[in-house]
Amino acid sequence: MRRPLDPPASARRRRLAAAGLAGLLMMSLTGCSDLVERGFLPKGVTSHSEEFTTFWNTTWLWALGVGVFVWGLTFWCVVRYRRRKTDVGLPPQMQYNVPIEILYTVVPVFMVAVLFGKTVELDNTLLDTSKKPDVTINVVGKQWSWDFNYVEAGVYDSGTQAHLTGKRGAEKGLITLYLPVNQRVEFVLTARDVIHSFWVPQFLQKLDMMPGRVNKFQVVPTETGTFQGKCAELCGAYHSEMLFQVKVVPQAEYQQHVASLKARGQTGFLSNRLNRSELVPGEQQFLPPGVDQSSIVEEGKK
Repeated sequence: MRRPLDPPASARRRRLAAAGLAGLLMMSLTGCSDLVERGFLPKGVTSHSEEFTTFWNTTWLWALGVGVFVWGLTFWCVVRYRRRKTDVGLPPQMQYNVPIEILYTVVPVFMVAVLFGKTVELDNTLLDTSKKPDVTINVVGKQWSWDFNYVEAGVYDSGTQAHLTGKRGAEKGLITLYLPVNQRVEFVLTARDVIHSFWVPQFLQKLDMMPGRVNKFQVVPTETGTFQGKCAELCGAYHSEMLFQVKVVPQAEYQQHVASLKARGQTGFLSNRLNRSELVPGEQQFLPPGVDQSSIVEEGKK
């Protein structure tokens, strides 16, 4: 036997409680900080940041909507069909419900297909290197630091492993990559030894650096400032100390930095002969002119 449906007063109380909960949720969302509005991502500083953040937040909102729907159905079934003291025997048994099973199959497949399509679309945008860059940087990962070849300027900078002491000021010894603001920068990524990953969190983008391979991506930094970079791929004992900094500066300050590298004699490019393994056949074509596997330009020579 089943208990009669709840009286209207109980139904009204439930509706009022649901409305109050919804109102409280709306009030909390309107007071969100910038961090919450970004989906807890770092504040992006490139031309792709808004597009990536929107995609990230939309994905989580759809996932939350599905979760709330499923949790609601589960809770409703638990309450509506709970066993009561007056019930005897087993409840009516059902083998299947074709319409519901079709709904629960088709809708998730459709959602996954849309998410996959949007992911590929965004991925193609982030990895598009068809536009001519204003600045090309050959970033070379090595255990456990970085080398930067400034291709158009014909200069380089070479880093050494960071030593984290837990005290302030340790970042002053990190190698620093200079980039001009509002200029299209192409990163040409190579590795000297093992797999590394070039990551500046506030660029909201990272890419692996594979021995023998050449990977590329472009960004347009839209804000000046100093940003922290690191290797995002476990690459050995001192992976945590494979750090660097990025300074996005006005064009004049960028030119000053290039001039200072020239004044220190750091002209030419660091040779790819320093790599443990040669480039895979066919990868040579992806390197900028002057930065090639057969280069014999060493430190301080041009």
